[in-house]
Amino acid sequence: MAMDKSAERIMQRRMHGLYLSRKCEDITQLSRDLLGMHCWFHRNVAFSALIRGASLRGWKQALTKTWLYRGTLHGTVYEELPILLALHSNKSSFAWLGVNEDQMRDITERVLSLMEDGVYSRAEMRRIFAYDYDEETIGRIFSPWGGIFVYLAHLGKVAFRDMTSREFDLISAEPRHTPDEVLPDLFRRFIAAYGPATLADAAWFFGFWKDDRKKLSALDLDEFSRLEYGKNVYYSLDDHTDMGDIPELTLLSGFDPLIVSYTERGAVLPPECKRAVIMKSGICLPTIAVNGQVAGLWNIKKREPTLEFFTEQPKRIKDAAFDLVDNIRRQTAGIV
Repeated sequence: MAMDKSAERIMQRRMHGLYLSRKCEDITQLSRDLLGMHCWFHRNVAFSALIRGASLRGWKQALTKTWLYRGTLHGTVYEELPILLALHSNKSSFAWLGVNEDQMRDITERVLSLMEDGVYSRAEMRRIFAYDYDEETIGRIFSPWGGIFVYLAHLGKVAFRDMTSREFDLISAEPRHTPDEVLPDLFRRFIAAYGPATLADAAWFFGFWKDDRKKLSALDLDEFSRLEYGKNVYYSLDDHTDMGDIPELTLLSGFDPLIVSYTERGAVLPPECKRAVIMKSGICLPTIAVNGQVAGLWNIKKREPTLEFFTEQPKRIKDAAFDLVDNIRRQTAGIV
């Protein structure tokens, strides 16, 4: 379905801001501009970086993998963590671990002490804690989904050892500002990369609940350009930059920011394609976009490119898409 002029303008600016119609050769700059790179599966970061023109040289250590917005894993620039973590520094709850405040203090201190002594294995920690806690509690504390390490990560005290590791290391990235102090700059950076975007988009991206969403409306929005479209107000930065054209063919990574960062996804993800792209588990698959709209799936399985278009495409599109996926296969062989 062809876009109208306003939708085309929005897509054009978004693809420019998200480095889909231009390149960013430095993965750290890419992560900085995108406010982190979604990392449910670490290879999505590698795919996203290559799609956007960045090198994977040293990427496993170049970024830090930890939990950010909406409780999801992101690859971030280490120096950015105190600012990014500050956004929710007043929401570091541990109620879901099923322990009281005194127990939590004891668990936190012991885990950090064990890590300082060189004990990083969750299996080893489970054995040590078995003397003082029941099996159910230990299962929550050292859950495969993160457990106590999610809580410590939100405090800026631990992060994954590298982008592909499942083990943790101690870090020192404690937030030094309040959420209200960092929000204006983070919102501006969000609009710079993801705009045109609505306040609802920003609330979704940052993982704001109802009360926090009001803070966005209270920001000074006068510096932003406004576009009213479909009963929504879209904000962007009018920097008079040439946005370039919407690419005829674009690969998108799994959980690509062009898809998952907005509340309204219909412009890039047609409703009839949604079930094929976003699984019931919430996993968003790598996709192929034709003229800015998702038209198929791609992946690398058993070291071979796989492509599936939802509708018939010209041979030149299919051949070009295969070449793009095969190029990613070659660049990630033995890396991810």
